[in-house]
Amino acid sequence: MTSTSSLISTLPGRSYTDPALFEAEQARIFEALWFCALRSDELARPGAFRTVQVGRENVIVVRGRDGALRAFLNVCRHRGARVCVEETGEVKRTLKCAYHAWAYDLDGRLAAAPNLVKMPDVDRVAYGLIAVALREWLGYAWVCLADRPPSFEDTVVHAATERLGDPAAIGHYRTDELALGRRIRYDVRANWKLIVENFMECYHCATIHPELTAVLPEFAGGYAAQYYVGHGAEFAERVQGFTVDGGPGFGRLPDVSAEQDRRYYAITVKPQVFVNLVPDHVIVHRMFPLAADRTVVECDWLYHPEVVASGADLSRSVELFHRVNEQDFDACERTQPGMSSRAYRSGGVLVPSEHHLAAFHDWVNQRLRG
Repeated sequence: MTSTSSLISTLPGRSYTDPALFEAEQARIFEALWFCALRSDELARPGAFRTVQVGRENVIVVRGRDGALRAFLNVCRHRGARVCVEETGEVKRTLKCAYHAWAYDLDGRLAAAPNLVKMPDVDRVAYGLIAVALREWLGYAWVCLADRPPSFEDTVVHAATERLGDPAAIGHYRTDELALGRRIRYDVRANWKLIVENFMECYHCATIHPELTAVLPEFAGGYAAQYYVGHGAEFAERVQGFTVDGGPGFGRLPDVSAEQDRRYYAITVKPQVFVNLVPDHVIVHRMFPLAADRTVVECDWLYHPEVVASGADLSRSVELFHRVNEQDFDACERTQPGMSSRAYRSGGVLVPSEHHLAAFHDWVNQRLRG
């Protein structure tokens, strides 16, 4: 469709349905950039591990005996079987393949295998698990499968700095020191880009988010917080906290500034993370794109450790964004079938309050072009 003074064309429908395009996205986006895998404190003890799907690869993240987190491709170097078949678990000493009993130390080195002592020429480092780059930030482990990972500071950290307009702003929430209060996993029958686009705009907010617009009334006007650099949507005057009924939350986090109080900030860290900042907690979404029309989303609600340890009732706090998530994901699932229609063959349009989505579409196309 030809652009006019007020409408801009979107990506074409096949961008959301074509398996070949999705495979290209896996290779050039999810396997090439930093991917937020898990909350670091999920793996509290040496030997604790979790497996994560990153693009077309399965990755093991494990806590070493030295306390450090490491990541490896979940592939035995002998005949290619998966080393860890469970999503989560804990081992005492080694990660052991159940097929031929090749076992690897927690630092990835080949530790043992049947008759290995009779093969003294085998280099136990060279035939160890294939390492994956790992960085920790905001209390999460981020992995990158690229041979030469892009700068973490220029991509991941920059996304937050660019959005908030102040390099120090996100640090006030001390997200790495917060505790996990609740996690909900959503299995969404929609393309990952529909979810990103939905999160970045608020043209839909007045239509499907009554609870959210009651707390953040400016969203009813259709402009998302992410439309403006450094802007945080202000709570309604009568609202006491970021809760489903506007009732009190849990008190401002210790380092959150007066300017950040009673405001909501949203950050998109491409390709698969959303960070939501409110005075008393932080909400982090991590997307795991599994097919052109299927995306698993893990949503974490993070609070001051004392709030979680006290056994406080988090339900009114969690319920607000849980409803927002269900409303958003339902909208994405209702949109996905239309992506296959001839009516959407050339795509749709963006209204002025959605024009910033065009930059996301350009980014996707640039990544696919390499």
